[in-house]
Amino acid sequence: MEKQIAANVVFTDDAYLKARYFPREDGGYTIRVGRGGRRDILACKELYGKAVKTALELECTACAFDPCAAAELGQEGLFAAVEGACGGAYQKKFALSGRWAPELTCSFPGAETKQLNKAWELARSVMETRNLVNCPSNLLPPEAFARRLAEMAEGLPIEAEVYDRQALVRLGLRALLTVGDSSSTHPPAMAVLRYTGAPESRRRLGLVGKGVTVDSGGYCLKSASAMAGIKGDMAGGAAAAAAVRALAANGAAVNVTAVIPICENRISDASMLPGDVITGFSGKTIEILNADAEGRLILADGLAWSTEKEGCTHLVDIATLTGAICAMLGFVTTGVMAGDDGFYDCLTRAAARSGEKFWRMPDDPEYEKLIESDYADVRNTSKDGCGAITAGLFLKKFTGGRPWLHLDIAGTADNSGIVWQHQVPGATGTAVTTLYHLAQVLFETQEETP
Repeated sequence: MEKQIAANVVFTDDAYLKARYFPREDGGYTIRVGRGGRRDILACKELYGKAVKTALELECTACAFDPCAAAELGQEGLFAAVEGACGGAYQKKFALSGRWAPELTCSFPGAETKQLNKAWELARSVMETRNLVNCPSNLLPPEAFARRLAEMAEGLPIEAEVYDRQALVRLGLRALLTVGDSSSTHPPAMAVLRYTGAPESRRRLGLVGKGVTVDSGGYCLKSASAMAGIKGDMAGGAAAAAAVRALAANGAAVNVTAVIPICENRISDASMLPGDVITGFSGKTIEILNADAEGRLILADGLAWSTEKEGCTHLVDIATLTGAICAMLGFVTTGVMAGDDGFYDCLTRAAARSGEKFWRMPDDPEYEKLIESDYADVRNTSKDGCGAITAGLFLKKFTGGRPWLHLDIAGTADNSGIVWQHQVPGATGTAVTTLYHLAQVLFETQEETP
């Protein structure tokens, strides 16, 4: 039998994240982590992440936390504490086994069991997202990814449906097919997860996540360095599905549908070419200028499907969409475009609960001139820069005028450079927690719009 080593964690007013440990007579440790002057949600995640990392370095098998760092922040503080502890323990080497951390029993004295269980379900959804995004592309082709997303719904009040290529052809999701038919071995698919926790409400939040499992850039081939991260180009789809899973597991009083178009973007005789004009599910025509701007094409079909077939009244698309957003905001902040000020306010309130960072991009109509086409209703990229902005404006054209948010997580989905203490290098699971809170904020507000 392996030796059991326990640690108790105490948060002090020492310098922020300064960690010290002291052996106890029983063979365990007291770990002291400095809070400094920080009293916010992000700091809470970091404190618990730092504590767990220290406990694992000491080979502890159990960890009991002083609740003070989370208690003053209310329910969101407990959610942050559990996510931080789980995130600090996460190790991507376990991803392929279905696990995500070494054995470590954590206890949160004083926490209400019901709220602790809810916090765990949300944290679990974030970690499952990390596992999916860290999974190599050869082990997660479109059919496998769609199956994994459907499996998230098992045992929960979620209606899961997967549309194969034959169904996509029959239903007319032509933009998705245009991209996905570039792969002869792994055809495109679309996963839909529906949860109805507020049947009396006419609102339904639609989460449309990009699910590109391989992105070579097509005939606009990516560079060797850019190819290194292509396995994570489905992070938006994973986050959308995980948020629905967490909401359903916690019985949230919301209605939400995740629509995840899934495909590979490869080079073949069926691949799209610059200059091609295609027609998407919405009926709008699209001029292709860049075959590596494929994510917005499949999202266009996903957005149009969400409004026309799923009855979604509010829309969020989430995608690792542009390199331009990384140049603009780096790897710390997610870029946002909002088609509605009230809905954006819901996002800011949700972000205050999650501790994640967002920045709103301009959407002035002058920028739309950059994606005007002489041959089609719209072209898929700009010839004159502003790539992050024009990508969002392209997607706006497929929202049917619904309140809409666009989240570009190209920088924040993978944290290989700057790493917070509740994260490790690799997939971050970004936006899952914010989407979870966004759904609840939306349904807490008075229904002023359909």
